[in-house]
Amino acid sequence: MGDGKQTRDEEFQSFMVGRWPRLMRTAFLLTGEQHAAEDLVQSTLEQVYTAWRRVGAADDPEAYVRRVMINAHARKHRRRLREFLAPKDDSGLVREVADTGDRIAQADDRGALLEALAQLPARQREAVVLRYWEDLTETQAAEAMGCSVGTVKSSAAKGIAKLRAIPALAETVTRERRK
Repeated sequence: MGDGKQTRDEEFQSFMVGRWPRLMRTAFLLTGEQHAAEDLVQSTLEQVYTAWRRVGAADDPEAYVRRVMINAHARKHRRRLREFLAPKDDSGLVREVADTGDRIAQADDRGALLEALAQLPARQREAVVLRYWEDLTETQAAEAMGCSVGTVKSSAAKGIAKLRAIPALAETVTRERRK
């Protein structure tokens, strides 16, 4: 009986270690703050650990965990529908620790992009992050968000339109096109 628990613990640990960077990146893009992202991933993994037998047996455990994380994030922000995810000024914003393997971390205009993402409502931000950073299909994003494919399409389109309207990002795009 102890061997089964030890095997499950080892499977969970292997999963956690292998997926931690990607889960952190997704959580950071959802929350906009390093410490909040760490809290979100840790609380998600706590929930997943208690149900690891079921999660580990799922067809796609990573998708299952992503869904748990998005639900946890959505629950937290449902209470504060109008609150933006970032402070009004940069003084309280904690920056993400750069990951040398992360292409987003290597972008020159990362700060402007993260601040722009923080201005999106939670649902639009989730759709943009899952579709364009996590590179999920519309169907996969819909499953992760617990909504229809049409909602993902609409939320992502509205989010991208709002991002395009932000002057700091427009300047970045214009500068990149001149290169």
